[in-house]
Amino acid sequence: MKRIELNNITKRYPGCVANDKVSLTVHAGETHALLGENGAGKSTLMKIIYGVVAPDEGQMLWQGEAVRVNGPAHARQLGIGMVFQHFSLFETLTVAENIALSMAAEDVPSMEQLKQRIATVSEHYGMKLDPDRYVNTLSIGEQQRVEIVRCLLQDVKLLILDEPTSVLTPQEVDTLFETLRQLASEGCSILFISHKLDEVRALCDNATILRAGRVTGDCDPRETSTEDIARLMVGDDTPLSENYQRAEGQQAFLTIKDLSFKPADPFATTLKDIELQVKAGEILGIAGVAGNGQEELLNLISGEETCAAERVRFGDLAVGNLGPEKRRLAGLGFVPEERLGRGAVPDMSLEDNALLTAYQGDLTDKGWINKNKVRAFAEKIIDQFNVKTAGSQAQAKSLSGGNLQKYIIGREMLQNPKLLVCSHPTWGVDIGAAILIRHALINLRDQGAAILVVSEDIDELYAISDRVCAICDGRLSPVANTDQVSINQLGLWMAGDFSHINEDSSSC
Repeated sequence: MKRIELNNITKRYPGCVANDKVSLTVHAGETHALLGENGAGKSTLMKIIYGVVAPDEGQMLWQGEAVRVNGPAHARQLGIGMVFQHFSLFETLTVAENIALSMAAEDVPSMEQLKQRIATVSEHYGMKLDPDRYVNTLSIGEQQRVEIVRCLLQDVKLLILDEPTSVLTPQEVDTLFETLRQLASEGCSILFISHKLDEVRALCDNATILRAGRVTGDCDPRETSTEDIARLMVGDDTPLSENYQRAEGQQAFLTIKDLSFKPADPFATTLKDIELQVKAGEILGIAGVAGNGQEELLNLISGEETCAAERVRFGDLAVGNLGPEKRRLAGLGFVPEERLGRGAVPDMSLEDNALLTAYQGDLTDKGWINKNKVRAFAEKIIDQFNVKTAGSQAQAKSLSGGNLQKYIIGREMLQNPKLLVCSHPTWGVDIGAAILIRHALINLRDQGAAILVVSEDIDELYAISDRVCAICDGRLSPVANTDQVSINQLGLWMAGDFSHINEDSSSC
């Protein structure tokens, strides 16, 4: 049975056609991947199915009948559930309270009945949840379980997942896939958006590939090589090989010495006895499950939080007590995890967003903004980092996540920082954009910059890092050459077991 059928769906925005006569069919019990570069039109298509936006042309059939989805509430009534890449949960409420808020008033049982249903359904699908736990005490993987269980409680017939594994550990990915396979076996259809092609090949029955808003191909991912799928996504002009040479750093540029820090936020992680060096001419990677102190450590490096001056040094300069502006003058470039809000201001143009961190260069003169230079700088970022946008005057929020990520990274790199700190540099970006970003990081390293990369993507860390370590519960593991650290050992470090250390490992 055809669960959902899209025929010639078209959606236009000023300056671009997001979906151009897209047709797609998903059957009952099928796990169907939707693949494509950032900006290919995947998110727009999913929002049309879920009723967030309306198509300009085309028809949607739901279980054989033509339908026009009038909003997310209507979609949920039909049996369509969606888990977005960025979760929509209230951290100060319990699991049960969050789920109750998403249900129609007439469907909400008593709180005790709801808690029982949450416990029963979550255990049935191998995603056990405590309904009374507060969301701020849950790991990212557990928060994702809340989002999925919220859909399952509403008798979901089609589950849409947008980049569901991008913030999960390998163990959490395995658990998620077991749940999805069970759902499919019970007749639920799954639309799976991901840039991790190995996962698509392991999980999905069929795949539809979009490029520039159009369908460029369909395939059985189980019988199609990763490279062939990638070629359908990015075309023949993008190099797909990633063979980077390891480098040995020179003199330490970033030095963190005996740093312990208790944040004011009661839900934040306390850092304990952090010792770290990042050398000029190397990439050092920090692995770890979200919520183990990464954000607190990055805030202390960027200057958003301060400490005793000598605890953090850039070369010979003690910067622990300096704010972000003075640290940037000392050579810092910074790419935060949160693109919109911290990396860029959503309602501002790309030109103005470029000026936000680059104003200390030649874009200004004695307090006066040189608009021609700002425009040229923004256009240089767009050109060199292949940012798909209507132009330098486009608002940041108009870009897809991957294109905004390329713009933010390009803005920081083109200022030639002595130290570049990146949090999740390729989170949620397509394979072509990921390769472009990684090449740029390697090139900046080879020019002598010290680069610190914090990521939950272990494959990425092994691909580009010269040395690697892990953070767990505010403590940092030993640091070792990447080639000398097995995935198993790194996993133990991520779990807080620092006793398993190679003979060649050395702490910093």
